[in-house]
Amino acid sequence: MKFCIDDANVEKIRRIYEYYPIDGVSTNPSILAKTGRDPYEVLKEIRSIIGEDGELFVQATASTAEGMVEEAHRIVEELGKTTLVKIPCIPEGFKAMKQLKKEGIRFIGTAIYTAMQGFLAAKCGAEYVAPYVNRIDNMGFDGVQVAKDIHDAINANGLDSGLLAASFKNSQQVLELTKYGVKAVTVAPDVIDALVKNAAIDAAIVQFTNDFSGLVGEGKTMADIIH
Repeated sequence: MKFCIDDANVEKIRRIYEYYPIDGVSTNPSILAKTGRDPYEVLKEIRSIIGEDGELFVQATASTAEGMVEEAHRIVEELGKTTLVKIPCIPEGFKAMKQLKKEGIRFIGTAIYTAMQGFLAAKCGAEYVAPYVNRIDNMGFDGVQVAKDIHDAINANGLDSGLLAASFKNSQQVLELTKYGVKAVTVAPDVIDALVKNAAIDAAIVQFTNDFSGLVGEGKTMADIIH
């Protein structure tokens, strides 16, 4: 399963990339707006952090299929071929997806709230489809189950697509889909940190450190022991 960062804050991205096994970065117009900076300036800085091989997800904002296709060309031209264009799963979006598939431009179906949206995007050739797990929960439905339904429908029909599940509020949602074997998840930095944030873990490390200090001396490690 691929693991991506859902953010456009370059400092947070740089820190998460330093510590965790990350495969890419996903952005959307709202995330970019929070930076208050020129979008391409931010995205190029992110590209410099993740390298040419890291997958970068950038959303088209036009309201027509023609506009989305035009945006896709510019996005890939500016940010490289490992950039995937996020296309909303609406009628104009599906039309744009069919054209992008013909042109060999990589894309992802986004703004997914229902299983059939995800399935149709996969049918259009989307490399990934992105259900909004927590937003679906907030509507009174089961976001994890909708994501699983899309995953199952894609596999049952032999489509060359997979989930990039998004919009998580906690580590349990991420764990459920990790166990289910989805293709990828994109997770906010604070949720990524929460995956390994636990008072019991911290207490165990403190205990190990104190016990070892009592044995060999304060501040010493295995590298300091001389025979």
